[in-house]
Amino acid sequence: MFLSLKEIKKEKLRYGLIIGMIVLICYLIFILTSLAMGLAQQNTDAIDSWNINSVVLDKDSNTSMTQSLITKDEVKKTKITSKEAYIGQAAVVVKKSGRTNESAQFLGLKDSQFIAKNLVLSSGHKVNKSNQVVVDDKFETDGYKLGDKIQFNSIDKKYTIVGFTKNAKLNIAPVVYGDISAWQSLKNINGQFVASTIVSKNADFKAGNKQLKTYPTSAFVSKLPGYSAQNSTFTFMIAFLMIISLIVIAVFLYILTIQKIQNYAVLRAQGIPAKTLVGATISQSVTLVVGGLLIGIVLTAITAFVMPATVPMSFNIPILSGVGVGLILTGLLGSLIPIRIILHVDPVSVIGG
Repeated sequence: MFLSLKEIKKEKLRYGLIIGMIVLICYLIFILTSLAMGLAQQNTDAIDSWNINSVVLDKDSNTSMTQSLITKDEVKKTKITSKEAYIGQAAVVVKKSGRTNESAQFLGLKDSQFIAKNLVLSSGHKVNKSNQVVVDDKFETDGYKLGDKIQFNSIDKKYTIVGFTKNAKLNIAPVVYGDISAWQSLKNINGQFVASTIVSKNADFKAGNKQLKTYPTSAFVSKLPGYSAQNSTFTFMIAFLMIISLIVIAVFLYILTIQKIQNYAVLRAQGIPAKTLVGATISQSVTLVVGGLLIGIVLTAITAFVMPATVPMSFNIPILSGVGVGLILTGLLGSLIPIRIILHVDPVSVIGG
């Protein structure tokens, strides 16, 4: 450690540039990871807030709530308890004069069931009439206010915003919570259809009809449009960045080792054991990576502070910590090539040459 720190202190510019390169890699990986988690979270914010373990859909809906419709006859033999709830889903465009049109997901609820009862509001009150809605706080950010009269699609009927709720998004679109009867009107269906889906807190909930199929929440989420593809894309991007950082760190350490080969040869000739030089190389690698990592964390924190609320970023400390540990391990792997050179250096051939 002493040798590595002394050398870094002496060659400030050289090692400063290397740390700068590591800072940029760490910063890029942290930002991409946060964006990936933010987008993934906006796909499932609403679902996560329900704390459910299973989802019941029409078996022919291709695991899609949008394509699913459940009839009264299909739920006659299904036991609905306090742990189950009906949800009616419809894609809508929210309109109000003087406001920006918003693409949203309308979710119709029964006020006697747990989702409506447990809905946490940031302001206003819960829905108690069919013409009232509670909306995601993105609407508030975009200028909508309590008491605003809004319309859906081309329907003339107006609905009143009576409350705002945080983190209510589904498929990245803000959610509008309303009454189940309002969903029936929006879908232009009669009272024969009771919901798009039944959600349950019980993982082993069984529907009492062969036309209905129960899915674990994880299976339902994985089928959300674009969800799996988006997560796979970001995962591969981050993985490739880790590989690139490994290569870059290894190349820089290799070049530094080659430049100092005569110094190592002299030290070996003076009787300095190889393990001391190896330890110095490893500690130098860890010092550079940890230094760059800490600066990258500071830059990421500053970015999080100044980033607009409209940018979907999620800073999950355990996951980002795992990424940080991965970068340190990457630095250790990158030091393996220089270590091999140090172990095989021949003082006679190097000094004599």
